[in-house]
Amino acid sequence: MKDNRTSQPAEKYDAEIHKTHPMYDLFHEETLNLIEVVNQNPGSWLDTGCGTGTLIYKAAKVFKNTLFTLADPSEAMLAVAKNKLDNTDIKANYIQAGSEEINYPEESFNVITAILSHHYFGQEERKKATLNCYKMLKTGGVYITFENIRPFTEQGIDIGLNLWEKEQIKAGKTKEAAQNYKKRFGNEYHPITIDSYLELLHQVGFSVVEILMVSGLRAGFYAIK
Repeated sequence: MKDNRTSQPAEKYDAEIHKTHPMYDLFHEETLNLIEVVNQNPGSWLDTGCGTGTLIYKAAKVFKNTLFTLADPSEAMLAVAKNKLDNTDIKANYIQAGSEEINYPEESFNVITAILSHHYFGQEERKKATLNCYKMLKTGGVYITFENIRPFTEQGIDIGLNLWEKEQIKAGKTKEAAQNYKKRFGNEYHPITIDSYLELLHQVGFSVVEILMVSGLRAGFYAIK
């Protein structure tokens, strides 16, 4: 039985994630760079869909006075995150919950991040999760998300998935594993187009909505309340 919604068990996630997302570290780097520009000293930060806590482990080295809250629906993922952070000076709280069900008061956080997590939602869940993040974000705060995205055409989907298969094999996956990952598209995760994601961010109320970066079938977005 799987212990989380990714393609890897929690205990193997850190060792395997770069084979699926070779630019995984760049997603984190771009996130941290943006937050340094928007808010050099955020007092509070929610990382929802935190997984094994790697982003916050990196963030705490830059933002030393921030109180971090790590949330994930997977007990196993949170256990790895706690083990990674507990022997440090990082100030952190942990919640076992998905973005759509976290129950913090409105205007609680200066920063909210959701890295490679919301694409597991269907349309209504994704909207609920994004709206919840908007509500918990302080006015002037920044929301950053990276998602698997859907090309605009069927041919674009085929090309994108074939390019990603090639990328994964080059990063160390077996051909069989890379091909199996392709089958998850539209089945185990549910990407939407860049246009649809930008529209969603506008719909929930963000005043500033922008694309942070695009890499193949993945994109980063940021929005300011």
